[in-house]
Amino acid sequence: MTVAIRKLLIISGVPIDDVTMPEALDRIEQFITIGRATGKTHQIATVNADFVIKAQNDPELRRILQESDMATADGMPLVWGARRLGVPLKGRVTGADLVPALAARAAEKKFSLFLLGAAPGIAASAAKIMQERNPGLMIAGVLAPPVKSLFEMDPAVLETIRAAKPDVLLVAFGNPKQEKWINMHARELRVPVMIGIGATLDFIAGIVKRAPPWMQKSGMEWLFRLLQEPRRMWKRYMIDMTGFAVFFSRQWWVMGRGYTPGRGHTPGHGAQKPMGAQPLRSPLRLLPFSEIVVVDGVATIRVQGRLDAQNVAVFRTKSVEVLAITSRIVVDLSKADFLDSSGIGALVHLAKQARDAGGDVTLVAPSKPVMNVLTMLRMDRFFEIRASAGATTATGASSPLAARAVATTQAPGQGGWTIMQMPRQLDNTTTPAMLAQCRDTLAAHPRIVCDFSATVFVSSAGLAALMQLSRQAKGLGGDLRVAACQGDALRTMQLARFDKLFPLYANVTAATAATAQ
Repeated sequence: MTVAIRKLLIISGVPIDDVTMPEALDRIEQFITIGRATGKTHQIATVNADFVIKAQNDPELRRILQESDMATADGMPLVWGARRLGVPLKGRVTGADLVPALAARAAEKKFSLFLLGAAPGIAASAAKIMQERNPGLMIAGVLAPPVKSLFEMDPAVLETIRAAKPDVLLVAFGNPKQEKWINMHARELRVPVMIGIGATLDFIAGIVKRAPPWMQKSGMEWLFRLLQEPRRMWKRYMIDMTGFAVFFSRQWWVMGRGYTPGRGHTPGHGAQKPMGAQPLRSPLRLLPFSEIVVVDGVATIRVQGRLDAQNVAVFRTKSVEVLAITSRIVVDLSKADFLDSSGIGALVHLAKQARDAGGDVTLVAPSKPVMNVLTMLRMDRFFEIRASAGATTATGASSPLAARAVATTQAPGQGGWTIMQMPRQLDNTTTPAMLAQCRDTLAAHPRIVCDFSATVFVSSAGLAALMQLSRQAKGLGGDLRVAACQGDALRTMQLARFDKLFPLYANVTAATAATAQ
């Protein structure tokens, strides 16, 4: 079974699916069918302004949301923002609404749910209430583990979930812990659908009251929550409102200047011409493709003119055709004038599909205005970007992309250290191979330096693997050192306080020269 083509919008660097509640439930049902047949896990996030703000400074959370299988608009600021960008959403799908609706669908379709997290007793109470409201609903398990960090949680939690074999795992750890925990353990749990649900179980159990419907529809739900818990919520809402307004205003201004009035272009129903909009000199071209070329298993899509809400459907359709041929794709943006939120969303979805199929998407020669938009939204960190088609060929675009390559080993050098080159992305895809290779190396040479000079992204799964390797090295009388971390990889380590556990050396030379700690 294939899942319907996603209609994604990018708001402040975070993707949002343009779906209604029935469409979201239908997609979850498809995910369950696929997961039961293949073992594939699908991660779903319900995104509000707090997610967006945290994602600005948390590279791992941002990447998880960008690679999620569905991300719905939980907060009204996202709905308002999409409308202001000229790409209005069909509706709002909150976690607090999605879980009860999903329970009803699960009872009808005989899907099983597992409730994980929340304070002791709350998940059990919520499970009982959902079963009373939905006769026949199967609850595969309920578990409220003690509050601990991602790296300190009891492995028995995973064993309990695996034994229960649920169709859907609802994780109530709060953001960003729940999203990182799901991403960290998705491959070993193999649950068809995993959703971070925040305080939804508290709402169902009646511990926290939801705002009246009229306040929800008018976007005043935050005020109701603030009045309920002023000491806990005031700082969060102040940061969220201020931060979201700042980040969104930058996107709105940059994309607003790409708006072309007239020529039959209508950004979307109810859309308004952005303030400060300037007409482009280049004409509007609805067909964004000149040709698609496949050479040595690599497909090149050349985009011309604007890739926006007016013609993005053509790109989505063509993407399906290309993916049926190969998952190794180059998108030539040298003649692209402008990408709007939906155009970038289409590229993100294409990259997600390609990566799921074992390939990737490389963006080639983006024009200056396009690169400005990608950089402003921090999407330049999500995509592999090359200056020219020649540069892509020279670096081996026709072979498996370096982003997914496993670590390589150099022979022990001075002091008996073995240098392990970490992959470009140390995530839950590349970590198992890296872990196996490093373990084999440690058996013969228990002193390893992990060289992160070429690594642009690290996930919690990668950090957990490094901790395991360090324990193994020390058990063998050796050591494991981390060197040359930079950019988003370094930021992720700092957020996880990994730098408090490991000395982070500036480079490999410093790591091999330093005396034992």
